[in-house]
Order: sequence, then C-alpha cells, then structure tokens
Amino acid sequence: MTDTDGLVFSYILDGKGGGTPIEWKKIRAWKPEQGVLWLHLDYTDDRVQKWLAEESGIDPVLCEALVAEDTRPRAVSSQNSLLLILRGVNCNPGADPEDMVALRMWFEEHRIISMRHRKVMAIDDIHQSIITGKGPASPADFLVMTANRLVDRMGDVVAEIDDAVDELEETILTAESYELRPKLANVRRQSISLRRYMSPQRDVLARLQNERISWLSDIDRVRIREGAERTARFIDDIDSARDRASITQEELNSRLSEQMNKTMYVLSIVAAIFLPLGLLTGLLGINVGGIPGTESKTAFAVVSLLLVAIAIVELWVFKRRKWL
Repeated sequence: MTDTDGLVFSYILDGKGGGTPIEWKKIRAWKPEQGVLWLHLDYTDDRVQKWLAEESGIDPVLCEALVAEDTRPRAVSSQNSLLLILRGVNCNPGADPEDMVALRMWFEEHRIISMRHRKVMAIDDIHQSIITGKGPASPADFLVMTANRLVDRMGDVVAEIDDAVDELEETILTAESYELRPKLANVRRQSISLRRYMSPQRDVLARLQNERISWLSDIDRVRIREGAERTARFIDDIDSARDRASITQEELNSRLSEQMNKTMYVLSIVAAIFLPLGLLTGLLGINVGGIPGTESKTAFAVVSLLLVAIAIVELWVFKRRKWL
C-alpha cells in the first residue's frame, strides 16, 4: 500500500486537544506510548480493506462489520474495544439531508479508526478542532464529540422540518393545492427517513453508557446519556411534525373535497334549471307536423317569455327550499 492510499487524514493526538499528522509509513511504526492514534479512512478503498484484514489486528468478523455495505446504528464491545456505527445527516452539497451517511468507528484505549465513504461533516469539525488545538484528548472524548456533533446537525434538520410544517399550516387556507401537495409529501418523506435511523441510534447511545469499557469514565457516560436524550427529543419532534403534516394533508383533502362538492352542486343547479327548458325546446324543435305557432309571427317571443318565466319560477322554488 502506497502512502495516502485510502487515508483521508490521520493524527497522533497529544492529549491536550492538538495532534501531529502522520502518514502510512509512520502509522505502521506507531506504538501506544507515542499517544493516541486516529486514522480516518475511506472504507471502500480495496487497500484499506486489505490493511484492515492483514495489519489492523481487528477480529475478522468485526472487520467485515466495519466495511459492510448496508449498516444500521450499532455498538459492539469486544474485551476493552468498541465497534460503533452511527448515522449522520447528509450535509454534502446537493444531497438530501435525510439520505443519512454512515460513520463506522473502532475504539481502543490508544487507537481510533473511523471510516466513511461519503464526507461526514462531524468528522471534519473534529479535524478542524484538532488543527486549532481544541480537539479530543482521548478516545472517549473523541466518541462523545463525534456523537454530539452528529446530534447537533440532526437538530438543525429537525428544526427545518418543524419550520416547514409551521409554514404549511399557515398557508393551507391561501395557497393552491398543487403547491402544497408536493411540499407535504416532501416533509413526510424526510420525517420517515430520519426517524428510520434516529430511533436505533438513540437506542445505541442509551445502551453505550452501560458498556463495561475501562477508558469510558462516568463523566463520559453522562455526556453520552445527554446525547441519547437529545436524540430522543428530536425523534419526538419528528413524530410531532409527521403527525401535524398528516393532519394538514387531511385538511387539504377536505378542502379539495369541499371545493369539488361546491362545483358539482353548482353544476347540478344549472342542469336542474335547464332540464325543463331543454325539454320544451326539444319538443318544439321536432321536425313533424302539428307544432303550434309555426305560422304566428309572435310565437317565438311568446315561447321565449315562457321559458324565462319557467326559469324564474324554478329559481324561486330553489330559493324557497334553500337550495341556493
């Protein structure tokens, strides 16, 4: 494997928030006494998969879990190590936020391996914090910071969904139905997609605080529990937004049905008015002998006045019966 193959970036953390970037040659020569090693890799690279299988020292079964194509949030502890897979909203340009990206991580007391295929903004945040000297000081600190940043970005997307539902509720009585329908469908699709992954992620974070791992302190467990509770609140917000979107959809459907009923009612009234008029004109228009008034010059005026009178009587009857 040549230098930088599959390696996004890597650091030896100094325990004070900073770190020293290193390349593959020094990674292979790294020893725990040098400091905590963090590798951020692209797991789709064949050479990364080969390194994991042959040089990482990780159990082959866990290696397969790290590079699996389809993943869900999960946490698996093995002796004093931890396999953690989390999901984050997709903040890459042109991507849908609900198309969540997977972040696969392996934690040991002195080594961190994180892997992704698509860019994860939470990891970029940590990368920048290390450059400025405000990064994680330990694997536990890295775990907590990563989970919190993933949750923060989820919160931003959930807030946008909530605002979108508020706007739809306000415009339901004024906007055209063809404008609201795709917006409602988009909100419901986003809510369903986000909840699909946020719900198991909440369970993973809640269970993680009970894992018996020596390098996780009580303070770290409290911070992890806070992340789990925030995720649970966001899930409640998503459920609320989805329910409100469903109610708005029902109200929209009711509005459309009412408009359709009004239209059909008007057409029925018009048909009822012109039905007898059409019957009379049809009878007078048949091409047979004996039609009265064929020789009279005033017959047309009389028939016209009769039709108008019939229409007026019909309107009066409809008004009296409160059909109009």
